[in-house]
Amino acid sequence: MKSLPADVQAVLFDLDGTLLDSAADLYAALQIYCDEVGAAAPPYDVVREVVSRGGRAILRCAFAEDDEALLVRMPRYLDIYAGIMAQHTRPFDGIEPLLAAIEARDLRWGIVTNKPGFLTEELIKRMDWDLRASAVVCGDTLPVKKPDPAPVLLACERAGVEPARCLFVGDDRRDVQAGRDAGLYTVAVRWGYLDGGNPDEWGADAVFDHPRQLAELLSLEVTA
Repeated sequence: MKSLPADVQAVLFDLDGTLLDSAADLYAALQIYCDEVGAAAPPYDVVREVVSRGGRAILRCAFAEDDEALLVRMPRYLDIYAGIMAQHTRPFDGIEPLLAAIEARDLRWGIVTNKPGFLTEELIKRMDWDLRASAVVCGDTLPVKKPDPAPVLLACERAGVEPARCLFVGDDRRDVQAGRDAGLYTVAVRWGYLDGGNPDEWGADAVFDHPRQLAELLSLEVTA
């Protein structure tokens, strides 16, 4: 595990699979969509694994089609999901105490996600995070998404922090790549969806099983 940068200013997080366990609602939306079009819904475990890759990957679990065909299906699927996206979605165990501890140390935290803005903004409002996050960069904020480092760099700019003094935390290889290329300290987490990958092979500066380990790395005092 690589040593932390001196005087950490902020921690940036991926959203789905890192801060939030949103798979149940994403899967429920797929089930509803499949019912509407007369298709068989795939098993939950198959869908859960690819959640971090976004809507097309989720739809591809049920429809063996090219990207063009999946993009035609996407608006209706996202419309269904928008209506139910906070029914079962919750922060992963240990996330809320971690965020509170970050704030108690006067550090900043933010979100960099490939999720579209209209979904991200509503979801973080429902989580009561909209006034707490110092920066939120969504999948359509810029012309590029993770693993491009530009969204991570924009989040640092919006939060008013230096990339070299920040951490980026995610459950997907693309998170590690984006954070590393942006010059941040990178943390891969095993509690997320992982996209069938092994976090130990992604080249992250640290790999953790639970948010409390991130708190320990930052010497934060966490209260349950």
